[in-house]
Amino acid sequence: MAGRDRIADPWGRRTPYGPGQSWATRVDQYLADGVTDSDVERWVQSASVLHSNGDAMDIAVAGGRVVGVRGRGGDRVNRGRLGPKDLFGWQANHSTDRLTAPLIRRGGRLVETDWDTAMDLIVARTHSLLAEQGPGALGFYTTGQLFLEEYYTLATLVHGGLSCPHLDGNTRLCTATSGEALKETFGSDGQPGSYADVDHADTIALYGHNVAETQTVLWARILDRLDGPEPPRLLVVDPRLTEVARRATVHLRPLPGTNVALFNALLQQVIAHDWVDVDFVAANTVGFEALAKTVAGYTSEVAERICGVPAADVEAAARLVGEAQRLLSTVLQGVYQSNQATLAAMQVNNLNLVRGMLGRPGCGILQMNGQPTAQNTRETGANGDLPGFRNWANDAHVADLARVWNVEPDAIPHAGPPTHALQMFRYAEEGSIRFLWVSGTNPAVSLPELRRVRSLLNQDRLFLVVQDIFRTETAELADVVLPAATWGEKTGTFTNADRTVHLSEKAVDPPGRARPDLDIFRDYASRLNLRDRDGNPLIHWGDPESAFEAWKAASAGRPCDYTGLSYQMLRGPSGIPWPVNAQHPHGCERLYTDGISFAAPHMCESYGKDPVTGAPTEPAQYRASNPQGKALLKGAEFVPPSEVPSEKFPYVLTTGRTLFHFHTRTKTARAPQLQAAAPAVWVEMSAADAAREQLQEGDLLEISSPRATVAARLRISGIRDGVLFLPFHYGYWDDPEHEPRAANELTITDWDPLSKQPMFKTAAAAVRLRTRDGQPCLAPTNTASAPVHPDPCPTAGGAGAHAQEVTP
Repeated sequence: MAGRDRIADPWGRRTPYGPGQSWATRVDQYLADGVTDSDVERWVQSASVLHSNGDAMDIAVAGGRVVGVRGRGGDRVNRGRLGPKDLFGWQANHSTDRLTAPLIRRGGRLVETDWDTAMDLIVARTHSLLAEQGPGALGFYTTGQLFLEEYYTLATLVHGGLSCPHLDGNTRLCTATSGEALKETFGSDGQPGSYADVDHADTIALYGHNVAETQTVLWARILDRLDGPEPPRLLVVDPRLTEVARRATVHLRPLPGTNVALFNALLQQVIAHDWVDVDFVAANTVGFEALAKTVAGYTSEVAERICGVPAADVEAAARLVGEAQRLLSTVLQGVYQSNQATLAAMQVNNLNLVRGMLGRPGCGILQMNGQPTAQNTRETGANGDLPGFRNWANDAHVADLARVWNVEPDAIPHAGPPTHALQMFRYAEEGSIRFLWVSGTNPAVSLPELRRVRSLLNQDRLFLVVQDIFRTETAELADVVLPAATWGEKTGTFTNADRTVHLSEKAVDPPGRARPDLDIFRDYASRLNLRDRDGNPLIHWGDPESAFEAWKAASAGRPCDYTGLSYQMLRGPSGIPWPVNAQHPHGCERLYTDGISFAAPHMCESYGKDPVTGAPTEPAQYRASNPQGKALLKGAEFVPPSEVPSEKFPYVLTTGRTLFHFHTRTKTARAPQLQAAAPAVWVEMSAADAAREQLQEGDLLEISSPRATVAARLRISGIRDGVLFLPFHYGYWDDPEHEPRAANELTITDWDPLSKQPMFKTAAAAVRLRTRDGQPCLAPTNTASAPVHPDPCPTAGGAGAHAQEVTP
């Protein structure tokens, strides 16, 4: 047994292993100061909801309170390991400023009320708008942090009960491209790969995926392979010098917004060097000839000119991919939140497909998710799509869903594509949406161009409902605020980025009159008297487990088939990856082990979209081009971003995450160890750019874009020249001076035409010195924000951040 400062060392002690070997168990544990194992009254099963890795854990309970956590050693995802947000983030549950009672706006102020008053107000406004304008006047914007049962209930009441087309999650900001890229290539959502592929891969390619900070435990798994025998080679594509890049075999630093050109060049090299698995391509794909023609002109020299990456490095990267025997590829926000997001993510799919790297141990694709339960928004239809990866343009799929819900097919909106989040907010701005229910998210900090977002949310004609656990920046603008229970205070399931389903049980009661989100949605449906066509309650389930059973029925026969799962099975030692059904009674490690399963015209979730406009492809066109349901190799020409550097705004601004915070810090800023590790916003700039601008580490800068100006202290880091980085986490709820600091004050309202995901990586920006007062920049020193010169005060958590690490 050993204690380790897990702020100073976020990934913990190494347990090296070789290819094909099992990753060793290491159980991490952290208990509150003064609490010992003997004080813990019971351990309650759960998993992390502060990142997308899905780390399984147990919650320690004593005296009716959460007092700590420990990893679950038998789980396939983390083998007992926990990251810093897992170890310390639970402390936010006990914050004294939790919402404990409903609030309504009276005389311009939010005042406390009871549940009946708050819900009756919401229901009355719903009825009046339905009578005046119909369901198009309503909008529902949810999150990536609720449970599967809650999403499915919300999707059922919105789509099946209200016939409302306006439902989406904030997963539009972090995960939409993942699902869209999978649909475009494989006909349906569903991660092909598995975290277990790390155990077998000889080459791991990470495209815009800073796994060391977004999924610390998965990075620990990769680190253990890197420190073991026959380590994998790493290809890293990232403009920043991340911890992953420091261990890379080849590190490519493209100019943000040029990914398609770079990935086309990798494909061109793979094809030109005859590294193509001809038999696999012939058996499993369509479109190779057209793809080869599209990428033929993207030589390494062309990529160097467009992306600013040396041609020799492009060729070295292509060789890594081309000569790999077991290639695992992962993708995240550096691709998803950038120019041509979906087309770029599809080219990563193409690289694995032309190499035949799919469906075997070590050969996989992980189009990663950004939030812990983002996968479930997509599965259940809380992102606007139809539940069970059903195709809104396939009448048979709509009829089947109507059968499940026992409603008329016409009651389910399916005349066109679902309304995406950015369009919903535009409708609210224009006045057609006049009721917006925001659950578990904070758009007043997380959406692009915040001045505009605050203005539209603050309109008198918009009735804003916010359901959350804290008074966020968005809650402060609401007409009604509903206090919700959070992780540890309710029961439900959720699915991580490699399709593993975990059960999270209620450990303690929520504070005051806060209620589980499932109960709030059920209450709303009941007060609206939503019925099926036989007159029975549409939401006929009464608790999380019965909601799960209802979802299982909706998932039957679909790619995300849960029919073989049960709460009892999930109470075992490990989470279980879907599909779980008669064919896969114990779950399914990786998809596509025997051909492409879900792309057949009668089965597919999408018929595809036009690569330029995003307009849906006609069903007949899809059937003609892919009658046998194979993977689609779709190429794309590079198109520059809509906003590029200029004389006035000479830098590319990219925003992103840090290891120690989640989303808009509503939880992580209330965990002392996490907040102390990254207490204030900063801006990163390269040493060469800083020298040219005559700036010094710690200078207080003004960063401007065509939309606004914010202030942040300078961190001179390893980021590529010409690029600035701002973390997006910092809003205003804990800033008494209300200094403009939120990164999204600067970002542009523009989105990918296919996935509709906003572009947070490509805004033009300028910097100016405001103050040089000798104050330090407080950015973390052990992440991608590490300074180029040694910091006299490296990031550490001290005794209060020591966690136990136990290996058998």
